Amino acid sequence: MDPQVPKEEVPSYEKVEEKIRQLDGTVIILRVFYIIENISYNFQLLKNNKMCSVEIPRKLLEDLKDGNPSTEEELTRILKTCLKGSNS
Repeated sequence: MDPQVPKEEVPSYEKVEEKIRQLDGTVIILRVFYIIENISYNFQLLKNNKMCSVEIPRKLLEDLKDGNPSTEEELTRILKTCLKGSNS
């Protein structure tokens, strides 16, 4: 079982949360797990009473701190794909 981590330990958690709110204000972040094998974070989200998960690489989250536009675009793409899939 992958360990659950508090939001304070997730790189750029606030930016991810902000981006999710921009894309869909009804989504709630339930919890975050660190996936050791993939060196990434698995965000478990709740949208319209449906659970969806999005895996975000640790490197991408760390690069978000620098404010790189291409990194933010990649995050947006990942989140849109996840949230679009939860609409069905």
